[in-house]
This record gives sequence, C-alpha cells and structure tokens, in this order.
Amino acid sequence: MSTTTEHAERFTMLRPLLFTIAYEILGSATESDDVLQESYLRWAEVDLDTVHDTKAYLAQLVTRQALNALRAQSRRREDYIGPWLPEPLLVQSKDAEADVVLAESVSMAMLVVLETLTPDERAVFVLREVFGFSHDEIAAAVGKSTTAVRQMAHRAREHVQSRRKRFEPVDPKTSTEITMRFFAAASTGDLDGLMELLAPDVVWTADSAGKRSAARRPVTGAERVGRLVLGLLRAAGEAGRIEPAVYNNAPALKLFLGDSFEGIVTVEIVDGRISHFYAMRNPDKLVGVDVPREITRTV
Repeated sequence: MSTTTEHAERFTMLRPLLFTIAYEILGSATESDDVLQESYLRWAEVDLDTVHDTKAYLAQLVTRQALNALRAQSRRREDYIGPWLPEPLLVQSKDAEADVVLAESVSMAMLVVLETLTPDERAVFVLREVFGFSHDEIAAAVGKSTTAVRQMAHRAREHVQSRRKRFEPVDPKTSTEITMRFFAAASTGDLDGLMELLAPDVVWTADSAGKRSAARRPVTGAERVGRLVLGLLRAAGEAGRIEPAVYNNAPALKLFLGDSFEGIVTVEIVDGRISHFYAMRNPDKLVGVDVPREITRTV
C-alpha cells in the first residue's frame, strides 16, 4: 500500500469523529469542512512511522486548526448583527439516537452554551467531556500544560453545568408530535392552543445577521412568543408552508415562502413543553443544510 493511500484510509476511517470534534468547537459545518480539508493537507505530509496513535494525532491536528478558525470567527462576531446561532446540522448517524452524550453535545442548547466559553475552554471541554481524551492528549492539542488543562476543564465544566439544565432526552416521536401540534394551532390562529404547548419562560432566538427580517433580540415569555409565531404565519399567508425535519438531533421545521427557502426553526422540549425556538434565517448559514453529516464519538 502506498503511503498516500494509507494516509487517505486512516483519515477517512476517522473522518466522522474528526468532523464532530470540529463542529462542536466551531458550531459551523461549513467551517468544519474547511478545517478537515486543511488538516488532511497537513496530515498527507506526515511521516506515518512517527505516528504512534493515529486517532490522538489527528484529533490534535484538527483541534489546532479548529481553534485557529474559532479565534478568527470570534473576531468577526464582534460586528455581527443580532444573536449568533450555530449552523443547523442534518445528522446522519445512528449513534446520535442511542448515545445521549453525543445527542446532547450537538444540540442547539448545548452549542449556544459553549459559545460562552473562551476558545481554549471550549476545545478542552469538548475533548474531555464529549470524547474522553486524556488531559495529556488535550494539553498537546491546545498547547497548554497538563496542569493548566485540568484547571481549564474543571472551570469549563462548572460554567456549562451552571448554564445548562440537566439534559433529558425526549422520545423523537413525542417531540415531533408536540412540535407539529404547536404549528397546527399556530396555522389556525389558536393562541390558547399554542399557550398549552409553551413553557412559561419559552424563548425565541433568531439569527439573521441583519440579512433577513428577524427579531434582533431574543423574545421571552409564552404570550409574546405565541403572538410572534402567529404574526409570522399570518405574514407568510397562503404562500407560506412548513415541512417537518430533524436538525441537531431535535425536531425542526423548514420554512418556505412560495418556492423560496426561508429558514429552519429547531425546537427544544423540556417536560412536555417547548422551552426554546432557535430560528436560523441567515442565508449564509443555510447553504449546506441539506447535506447529511455523519457524527460519532467513537471509531
């Protein structure tokens, strides 16, 4: 086997894992693809005789590239208009259905919390809590001492736990049914029916980057969110339509106005009620939403 072929085979075998690491660090499938492409070019130049653990080596390589991209992304976000949300991810993986940790790690709610960490803290948290890499392996990936990584991991874990309610997986059929009941009520203007399905402190967060009409601040409270949804559907009129979907391993809806694809709304459900809507309206983040991605925590 040629070294070129062996490089390609080792990388291809680990690609779902590497993509998952990059996506959880970046929150962007598009940028994760770029990171993997750049990482492969660097990997192709590596002498395989010097590689003792391919998984650890490639995970470290991808983490470094993802961190570089995240730091550049953080600078660009200083001028971002309105809330920033991760790119919706069309998951193609049986692991995400059976693996609660994996499902939670790619949920919109978790990715939004990870946005509040520093780039290094985010990488350390993801590699340790989601993928189970050792502190020594993570130290090599982020260029810190093992002691510093231990402290960072502890700090990041406490930060996430204080901002993220305990994750309770919801049966996909149940969550989809609740979502469809909500939008069926919305389509008929049934505000009372909507209120029954919304948590009192439900939040609507929309990402448009100022390129589409959308609320530039999160909207909170059942009545306000219910009226917002009614207004959106009323504005869409007969030309608007909704298609059920699943993104980030959660129920979602694809929104259309005539033949124009307008966005994706993913839904978080807690205790049988909708607790959060994440509406992606930024056209730049909708380009690759129909591309299925295989994700995994294992090889």
